[in-house]
Amino acid sequence: MNTGKAIRLERIMNRNTGRTVIVPMDHGVTVGPIAGIHAIRSAVTKIAEGGADAGLVHKGIARLGHRGTGRDLGLIVHLSAGTGLSPNPNAKVLVGTVEEALKLGADGVSVHVNIGDETEPSMLADFGRIAASAADWGMPLLAMVYARGPQIASEYDPEVVAHCARVGAELGADIIKVHYTGDPESFGHVVQATGGVPVVVAGGERVDSVRDFLVMVRNALDAGGAGLSVGRNVFQHPDPRSLCKVLRRLVHDDMDVDQAVEGFPGII
Repeated sequence: MNTGKAIRLERIMNRNTGRTVIVPMDHGVTVGPIAGIHAIRSAVTKIAEGGADAGLVHKGIARLGHRGTGRDLGLIVHLSAGTGLSPNPNAKVLVGTVEEALKLGADGVSVHVNIGDETEPSMLADFGRIAASAADWGMPLLAMVYARGPQIASEYDPEVVAHCARVGAELGADIIKVHYTGDPESFGHVVQATGGVPVVVAGGERVDSVRDFLVMVRNALDAGGAGLSVGRNVFQHPDPRSLCKVLRRLVHDDMDVDQAVEGFPGII
């Protein structure tokens, strides 16, 4: 591996565990300034102090969110965008470059592809271009790959999710983000589909049960997952700082859920 890429990747993934806690905060483009990330510096501070490994934002927020104080936090700049007000919310276009991310001091970049959408060909082409540029610059690439199209019966189907994960691996991602498939056995199949590229689990919509969320993370880890990339279920929690500490215990200390929440009575 390129030395520069290896150094940057270690700012995103813990070098001792090979796992990561990533908190995406790129939702403003898709749905607007939702709760939890209105005050971006405060949001970044909370997850950094909680021990998250990296935050994921768009380039403009990377400038606004830089604090200048406190614990360091890996920076992943998201290069894809599409709004919920679009006639086709599943369509994503490139709104940034690897070079822009480098100028911002990013440790990684990310792209989003929705397999099965009518605009899939252009998203795959963008993925390919960014993968080539990232390889040239030694920049880690995270690919968010989901199945969203009229012919997709369920975007959580294990075979469908495994296909998505394999697309990420085939096209050059260093980390692949996909949906959890509901149980460790089927998610293990997804992890194996990448041929060794780390897989992190997405969080999806905000859930009512924090325990269920933590159990999902634990099960994904047990299946061979490399951690999580979860936004709303972290930054919209009443205490995201403490939740990140609990997630670190799960991901990096390999605790079970009951052990991880010990000492944090209000977390669930």
